[in-house]
Amino acid sequence: METVNILVEALPYIKKFHKKKIMIKYGGHAMIDAQAKSSTARDTVLLKYVGMKPIVVHGGGPEISRSMNKLGKEPQFIEGLRVTDQETMDIVKMVLVGKINTEIVANIGLHGGKGVGLSGKDNQLLMASKKAPHVIINHMGEEKMVDLGLVGEIESINPEIIDVLTSNDYIPIISPIGVDERGETLNLNADTVAGDLSSQVDAEKLIILTDVPGILEDPDDPDSLIKKTNIDEILELIDNKTVKEGMLPKVLTCVNAIEKGVSSAHIIDGRIKHSILLEIFTKSGIGTMITK
Repeated sequence: METVNILVEALPYIKKFHKKKIMIKYGGHAMIDAQAKSSTARDTVLLKYVGMKPIVVHGGGPEISRSMNKLGKEPQFIEGLRVTDQETMDIVKMVLVGKINTEIVANIGLHGGKGVGLSGKDNQLLMASKKAPHVIINHMGEEKMVDLGLVGEIESINPEIIDVLTSNDYIPIISPIGVDERGETLNLNADTVAGDLSSQVDAEKLIILTDVPGILEDPDDPDSLIKKTNIDEILELIDNKTVKEGMLPKVLTCVNAIEKGVSSAHIIDGRIKHSILLEIFTKSGIGTMITK
């Protein structure tokens, strides 16, 4: 009976999100641990088979840093963004497109899904421009001009290839790499790509997998999870510094997506088995849900 009750609880959500696009940003533990990778891929395929249209954007920061270290190159970060010279860009492409993307596609296929790997260069999916040199204030309170190199900001999105794939039952798996008007490759933030794409493809939901339970009232207390909130409350949480550091860009990505038409955004713990299914198909969910 317990199994039956679970299916009955899931039915309204299966009906509600039937034929709707669900944008999932793979990150953290869900991309590193072999068991978690397999579980996340299986859950994504299950969404497809109950009638939804999942789209995946993946990051790869830790893997890029590991590869750089192996090749004797020191990773550098400013404001959480990787300083990307040409040599680093070559490593970024090798890891994101050549390794991580193909692994996710293979895992999706292993569980019966039709995964197709893409980068932002395919059909000019993500047109970008180089992030301009800008001033930051360091911990000493001094102003400093920084240039992140081949780091891009999204200028425009051409969702045509995503629509072609999802309407033919394929699951697009997207590497966060953009291209500028001269064909130059640019490194993009994966959270930003997932957020901007979700509104452009008319996604119903944006789900960001992380290594924390969601937005916490007290960052040191995992039991202080904020289960549901809205944009006004989120802006207050940012003002009072409840949301800060690594969580801030993820939350701002969610706010931006909702303001551009996505119905809800979710920040959930990718370390928990079947976290995507628990968030979508149960009343209580497991992470933080943000709505308008």
